[in-house]
Amino acid sequence: MNQPTPRPAAPQDGPALLHTAAGLRAWPHAGRRAVVMTMGALHEGHARLVRRARELVGPSGQVVVTVFVNPLQFGAGEDLDRYPRTLDADVVKAAEAGADVVFAPAVDEVYPGGEPLVRIGAGPMGERLEGAHRPGHFDGVLTVVAKLLHLTEPDLALYGEKDAQQLALITRMARDLDFPVEIVGVPTVREPDGLALSSRNVYLSDEERGRALVLSRALLTAAERAEEGAGPAEVLDAARRVLAGASGVDLDYLALVDPVDFADVGGSHRGPAVLALAARVGTTRLIDNVRLDLGSPA
Repeated sequence: MNQPTPRPAAPQDGPALLHTAAGLRAWPHAGRRAVVMTMGALHEGHARLVRRARELVGPSGQVVVTVFVNPLQFGAGEDLDRYPRTLDADVVKAAEAGADVVFAPAVDEVYPGGEPLVRIGAGPMGERLEGAHRPGHFDGVLTVVAKLLHLTEPDLALYGEKDAQQLALITRMARDLDFPVEIVGVPTVREPDGLALSSRNVYLSDEERGRALVLSRALLTAAERAEEGAGPAEVLDAARRVLAGASGVDLDYLALVDPVDFADVGGSHRGPAVLALAARVGTTRLIDNVRLDLGSPA
């Protein structure tokens, strides 16, 4: 006779820390469940996602934070081995933000047969911008998101708007493949000086961090022009002028795209758009974006 899976003991304070899908399935919950997927190294941006999840499910719902550094989304020469792993601190941060469960599976729990032979393909939408610079990246992202959605079985899944292309692809995957989950985007959290919060910011020296501020400054300058009613060409030009001559910043791309499919917008585009960029500052690659409403002066 099969024995029931034992339920892990709840800690005295803070969320339950679970490492297996069986343990998560056995963990009781009432009401709606929301999941916040992370690769750890939690910061205030993640905490904002957790707090928003708590607001949406209410006190009777359950908020699950996943902590999993997904090897499938790292390409050759990228920072898988040195990606920060701070699980103890992550549990504390999740507790402070209001999480009920931290689900931190090992690689062989998520991929028990090794790297999966069958994966989710991001298609043409995943070959633009980030996908062009990191081939296969979004296939890895969508595959792990699909796996974690199956393992956590949430009603809601929350993702930050800083990773705008990723959010658009996850939203499209859930719609196209009929995942029974609501995808919720949460605005980017920034430092007081404008730098978007990212786990990779820890790699920046003080000097590099100062140089990185040109990225958010370019985006916010372009957003101001959009608020004045500027069209696509003028918005892009405003960002380019700020970025021109920036020392120690190697721009990968600057693009004005449709938020639905991330295709470049035309010169006559009016309505929602995303101005996205990526750059290397020293050895650290940073991405950022701002959402605009073109042709609609405030």
